[in-house]
Amino acid sequence: MENTPILQLKDVKKTFHPGTPDAKTALNGVTLDVSNGDFITIIGSNGAGKSTLFNAICGTFYPDEGSITLNGKDITDAPDYKRAYEIGRLFQDPMKGTAPHMTIEENMALAYCRKASKSFFAVNKKDSAYFRELLSQLGLGLEDRMKTKIGLLSGGQRQAVSLLMSTISDPKLLLLDEHTAALDPATAAKVLEITVNIVEKTKTATMMITHDIRAALALGNRTIMMDEGRIILDISGDQRKNMTVDDLLTLYSKESKKQLANDRMLFSLEK
Repeated sequence: MENTPILQLKDVKKTFHPGTPDAKTALNGVTLDVSNGDFITIIGSNGAGKSTLFNAICGTFYPDEGSITLNGKDITDAPDYKRAYEIGRLFQDPMKGTAPHMTIEENMALAYCRKASKSFFAVNKKDSAYFRELLSQLGLGLEDRMKTKIGLLSGGQRQAVSLLMSTISDPKLLLLDEHTAALDPATAAKVLEITVNIVEKTKTATMMITHDIRAALALGNRTIMMDEGRIILDISGDQRKNMTVDDLLTLYSKESKKQLANDRMLFSLEK
């Protein structure tokens, strides 16, 4: 694995509604390096700043302080549409990220435009064969349904296609924002399996938000925990390999000076 960071955040801060009773510090001095090949799982209670971190990276808003560098370029003040060329993102809602009235093939062609450097999309035989090959790797039979409108697919099928679309243009960074949370357990497990296979194959630097602590420790090579807009834990190597859920909760209590009391996190422990 290369040591040169593909993504660098330095002392990133963001406060919403500053100077009002509703002021909320969402990011409080976040510093993070993500290297090529990193697969980082991100955990933390609701409101810890996980999705806000992703929004800052994607350019949904500009930070009040600090800097963000991607692939050696300062993107702190770059508009979101320019960052989208190098960042793939999946959301919790399977309905996001695809055009429901377009076919599977057309959706993939639209995403492929960036890699092919086209200002428009049109599906030729070569592209169609490539999309079919990619879809066949999902093991869902979608390679035989490329003319089907994507809005007719199940949530899991649609999320799997969205995952292909997010990586088809070889992004520098892949952000997964609880992309299996809205799926039933069996479907979520399948999409997660597909995710791991794609990330391992492409070696794309990946950050994945999850509420499942066991999955956070089992997948990828690093786990970070956020609390009140800060990264309070960044675990990798032997420390992470030998860590149990109880160990992690103990560390959380030590660093945050409080107990983890988020229902969704606790439910994930009972699985």
